Amino acid sequence: MKFSFRQLEKEHALSILRWRYPSPYDYYNFNVDTIQEDLCYLLDPLNAFCAILNMHEELEGYCSFGVDGQVLGGDYRTEALDIGMGIRPDLIGQGYGKHYAQAVVRYGINQYRAQQCRVTIAEFNKRAQRVWQQVGFEQMERFVKIGTEEEFVIMLYRV
Repeated sequence: MKFSFRQLEKEHALSILRWRYPSPYDYYNFNVDTIQEDLCYLLDPLNAFCAILNMHEELEGYCSFGVDGQVLGGDYRTEALDIGMGIRPDLIGQGYGKHYAQAVVRYGINQYRAQQCRVTIAEFNKRAQRVWQQVGFEQMERFVKIGTEEEFVIMLYRV
C-alpha cells in the first residue's frame, strides 16, 4: 500500500468532520454542534494535520504531528514526536491499520527528524493499541485524562 501526505485542505477537513464510526469508536466522531470550531482547528497549520491519500489521491485518513496527539494528564516530558491518526470509517477493521501507521511514522520521522515517536490511545481501543504494537511501539504509561474518568495509554517508538 502506497500513501502520500499533504497538508489538510478544507475539502478534506469537511469530509473528516462527517465521518461516523460505529460504537464504541463513535468516541472519535466530531460533534455536529462544533463543526465550525473543529474545522478551524483541523486547518490551523500549528496543529500539523495532514491528509493520508491513496495512489488515486482519495482521502483514506488523516494524521497530526505535535501537541494535538497529547491528552491532559499524560507525562510528555520525554522528547518525542506525538502522532495522532484517524482512518476513514469504511476502511477500519480490515487489517490495514499497520500499513497506515507505518506510513505515518515514516513520514513523521522524515519531516520532523524525530528520534522517538509517541501515540496516546484511549484505553478501550485495544485494536489501535495492537496496530501500534505491530509497528514497534511499546506501552510506557497509563493515566486518567484530567477532568474525566477516561483512561489512556502512551506508547513510544524509538527510531
